[in-house]
Amino acid sequence: MTSSVVTRFAPSPTGMLHIGGARTALFNWAFAKANGGKMLLRIEDTDRARSTDESVAAILDGLSWLGIEWDGDPISQFARVARHKEVAEQLLAEGKAYRCYCSQDELAEMREKARAEGRPPRYDGTWRDRDPSEAPEGVNPVVRIKAPREGQIVVRDHVQGDVTFAAENLDDFIIMRSDGTPTYMHAVVVDDHDMGVTHIIRGDDHLTNAARQQVIFEAMGWPVPEMSHIPLIHGPDGAKLSKRHGALGAASYRAMGYLPDALCNYLARLGWAHGDDEIFSRDQLVEWFSLDGLNKAAARFDFKKLENLNAHYIRTSTPDALYAAMVPLAEELERPDDKAGLEAHRDTVLAALPELQPRAKTVVELIDGAQFIYQPRPLPLDEKAAGLLDDDARALIGRLASELTALSAWDHDTIDAAVRSFAEAEDLKLGKVAQPLRAALTGKAVSPGIFDVMLLIGQEETLARLGDIAV
Repeated sequence: MTSSVVTRFAPSPTGMLHIGGARTALFNWAFAKANGGKMLLRIEDTDRARSTDESVAAILDGLSWLGIEWDGDPISQFARVARHKEVAEQLLAEGKAYRCYCSQDELAEMREKARAEGRPPRYDGTWRDRDPSEAPEGVNPVVRIKAPREGQIVVRDHVQGDVTFAAENLDDFIIMRSDGTPTYMHAVVVDDHDMGVTHIIRGDDHLTNAARQQVIFEAMGWPVPEMSHIPLIHGPDGAKLSKRHGALGAASYRAMGYLPDALCNYLARLGWAHGDDEIFSRDQLVEWFSLDGLNKAAARFDFKKLENLNAHYIRTSTPDALYAAMVPLAEELERPDDKAGLEAHRDTVLAALPELQPRAKTVVELIDGAQFIYQPRPLPLDEKAAGLLDDDARALIGRLASELTALSAWDHDTIDAAVRSFAEAEDLKLGKVAQPLRAALTGKAVSPGIFDVMLLIGQEETLARLGDIAV
């Protein structure tokens, strides 16, 4: 490939950046980068009733969070309506399109007749060759392309192979509506040509659109971009992906605590493969990505696999990188106490992260795990922690606190020796002391190593928390 490769991601701003769209953007980005080309971003906002600025912002935010960068400014399809009309006028002037004056009643009658005769309910070409002088007055016509009436239209596709459509099954479809606005089919072709798009990578729900779009490309004498139609993502049960499977917006995955690198890695493996490699960096994705690696079979979304992959990325990330994800997520989740605590105890949180990372699968779990560092006293106890702190355990905590008060040094070895000595004196196994101690110091039954916890919060805070519990 050469630097002339141009791909595009073209979402409709009628909602969030859903997970299927994010994967399409990722593949377009990776292919462009792999070939020294460009990925352009086109906002297909011609549906004015449903397009919103909020959706545009959500799409841009989702792409930015995922690290999927586009070249140049986003292009508004609506802003190009005059150009779409210009091309339609050219097709009319060259006799490759025509104005159709059929009313809705006439079209309905046409469809009913076709059904009665066992034919597909398509437009029958009534105005294809009629003299414009026969046009009724006061009727705003649509513009229809003259589609081929015989032979075959072959879409050459990198994923699906050669897909053949019988021309007789395509009618003279509309390219300009009666109100002078372009149809999606027409606008896409004009935009792709004018933007210099060389490769189109998109979902296979657009495969039938490709045949119609090819008609317009060829009518204009324009080169047809190379096509790659990828199967849609399915749920674990093989059904079409729904919200219960994971058909959520990119922002939802961020809110659930997934890292963008982990999500990109997972999405790349949904429909593309490089041997048996499951875990790879963005740089490796770009290095390895090719259209030949795209799969023809539908991929199945599996939250458990995504969670396990995210856990790997959390384990292997640096504390600085994770801290940088935790603070804004706490703000996004409207957890001001966590945000304030994380910021006020930054150094302690960073020191604790190597202990928290192996225990967390999401950034949310990291935040929850770090709460023991900054939660105000007396610490709230979760159900399991409260169950560990009966009257006997509280008395035990009181006796242990006395021993710890006498320590002149506060380091891991000294704390370890003191607690073990106390357990031996009480004729208890270490776990019987460590469990209520953990509950008292963190409010939870699970935490980093208890001696690490005591070291992180310091001797004064340790003794104060034990004093809150002791009887």
